[in-house]
Amino acid sequence: YVIKVDKSDSTLQVENKRGKKIKTFSVATGRGGKGDKKEIGDKKTPIGTYLVTGFNEKSKFDYFIRINYPNLKDAYYGYKSRKISKGEFKSIFKAIREGKQPPQNTKLGGAIGIHGIGKETSKKLLIHRNIDWTEGCVALRNFEVRELKPFATLGTKVIISE
Repeated sequence: YVIKVDKSDSTLQVENKRGKKIKTFSVATGRGGKGDKKEIGDKKTPIGTYLVTGFNEKSKFDYFIRINYPNLKDAYYGYKSRKISKGEFKSIFKAIREGKQPPQNTKLGGAIGIHGIGKETSKKLLIHRNIDWTEGCVALRNFEVRELKPFATLGTKVIISE
């Protein structure tokens, strides 16, 4: 399967390898607005192609599907803009090449993924339906992230566009 997130229309689609749409969800993304994630704290959801690298069943956001942010493109632009060192760039490159989670402690940030909203209250559901509220992740309702779970395995491609 392939997971496609469109930040502009706040959707997440699951497609099979032939491009047939299997499921569509409404999502919330980073409250930092339009554009690509550039650094920790900008509250933007990254744009690009990523891979699922792990899962957290005990997340404060119910269930968390981790992706390999920063990817090579993020590292390249981070290095060119002097946000990360050559050594950090090489560490990210090595992790990506080996199919591992890239370093999460650079100025580019980390801990990006797809998750639920945690304890669902009427206030949280209202916020979730109406605004982008995350620190840079993609959020679904708890039952939806669990519906997504069977389609997301280690290495599943996640394409985030705007």
